[in-house]
Amino acid sequence: MTKIYFNPGCALSIYKPDMEERILSFLNQNYGETQLHKICCHYNPQVELGSLIINVCAGCDRRFRSLYEGIATVSLWEVIDGLTNFPYPDYKGRKLSVQDACPVREKPQVHRAIRSLLGKMNITIVETEFNGTRSICCGDDYYEKLPLEQVHLQMKKRAASMPCDEVCVYCISCIKSMYLGGKTPSYMLDLLMGEATQPQIYDTVEWHNQLQQYIDTHKG
Repeated sequence: MTKIYFNPGCALSIYKPDMEERILSFLNQNYGETQLHKICCHYNPQVELGSLIINVCAGCDRRFRSLYEGIATVSLWEVIDGLTNFPYPDYKGRKLSVQDACPVREKPQVHRAIRSLLGKMNITIVETEFNGTRSICCGDDYYEKLPLEQVHLQMKKRAASMPCDEVCVYCISCIKSMYLGGKTPSYMLDLLMGEATQPQIYDTVEWHNQLQQYIDTHKG
């Protein structure tokens, strides 16, 4: 029998740690026996061969499936979309654009799941020109690759390409980027849970320091 793990990733664990247990409880009740997995994706996940890791973070999904052999991954979005009993809130035709996360650019199944979930919540999508497999980075990935002012310029440029003032994101770092770029980010998990999205710490350097601290303390 396939062992199933849920890894919330560093970003969600920092952003809204209370969501971990709520999601884990839902998965155990509706998807199958699932264990919480808190080892950072930068380290060997130490799970059995053939295990399935359910990820919220697109970066975790990419690392777990590409760096470690014998592990399958799936996004939480695909899992929820495939179930029939999630209590979707009704947003009554609210309009927003979508920022597709870089690490799953080559996974159209994730893009489809995101849009399916938005549709089930009665949200109208107004697509940016570069979406799905043609998506452009929110700007955060340029951190430490470009001077900070150029990173922020990339964030503003990507945000400006969004037709709507409100942008659905499914990466926590994209929350920060869209906020810095002048848009109102709505995190997919917040939308599903009926909660407001909070930019929290959006200083780019401080945010990456937070992430690094989590990475350094969750080695398994």
